Amino acid sequence: MEHLIDIENITKEDIQNIIMLAREFKNGKKKSDVEKQTLALMFYENSTRTKCSFEIAGQKLGMNIINFDANHSSLLKGESLKDTIENLYFLGVNAVVIRHSYSGIINNVMRLVKYPIKFINGGDGTHAHPSQALLDYYTMLEKIGSIDNKKIAIVGDVSHSRVAKSNIKLLSKFGVDIHICAPTYLQFEYLNESNIHYHSNVKAAIDGANVVMVLRVQNERHEKEGYPDSSEYKRLYEIETNLLKQYAANDVILMHPGPANRNIEVSSELLDNTVGKTILEQAQNGVYVRMAILNTLLKGGSNAS
Repeated sequence: MEHLIDIENITKEDIQNIIMLAREFKNGKKKSDVEKQTLALMFYENSTRTKCSFEIAGQKLGMNIINFDANHSSLLKGESLKDTIENLYFLGVNAVVIRHSYSGIINNVMRLVKYPIKFINGGDGTHAHPSQALLDYYTMLEKIGSIDNKKIAIVGDVSHSRVAKSNIKLLSKFGVDIHICAPTYLQFEYLNESNIHYHSNVKAAIDGANVVMVLRVQNERHEKEGYPDSSEYKRLYEIETNLLKQYAANDVILMHPGPANRNIEVSSELLDNTVGKTILEQAQNGVYVRMAILNTLLKGGSNAS
């Protein structure tokens, strides 16, 4: 595994190795192999969980962290992203985590950069968010032991969700029974494989589900017209206590990549009780999974300085 750009480009073995390493880091059984290496966080979109998680992961590994500020960089003077990254490499940066609003931009820039800096996709447009899918998978395994023969429902703004797309790709590698639910204006047929089922009715989607993953309604990515108001979405698709109790499996786990729109896609009552605690555990697990990603990509590496 040279970079982490898309789940599609890594193997089941890569995934299993990252999960195993994350578990070792969490249990205190693994030490860093990447001390003193340097990580640059290049976030062109707002972020709390992903940015802080990578920063804390790097700190725990003994890395040097650079919080790159695009609004006060030479990009505003016309410097290309390619030239910026190559200069960072020669300043001693070993890896960059990039979040950007344009889908596919990381792949495009990576092909242009001539030097062996490592690329990690922190979320690009509506395309992919691979580290989120890995931490979600880790959390599922931690909570339910195995995803074999389990039903996983993904509910919400699927059409704009890079999280959903990366999770679908990852879970499909393991043949999981995936049920996708969204209103018609937020749904698309992403894959036509036999393990993926599409619903517009939330009750059918979560019926007997072992995992219910709720997605944020991404209003900032919607067109100005053509979308019903949030009250209509809430009426038909909000995940709340009674719905979950009536239809999902008794031991269902509730997941959300965050940030959550309270009382729109998921009720505050669920978020604040023991069921909602899993969402906080996702954030916690993200640190250890990202430690595993950084350690895997940078083990044995060096920089230009």
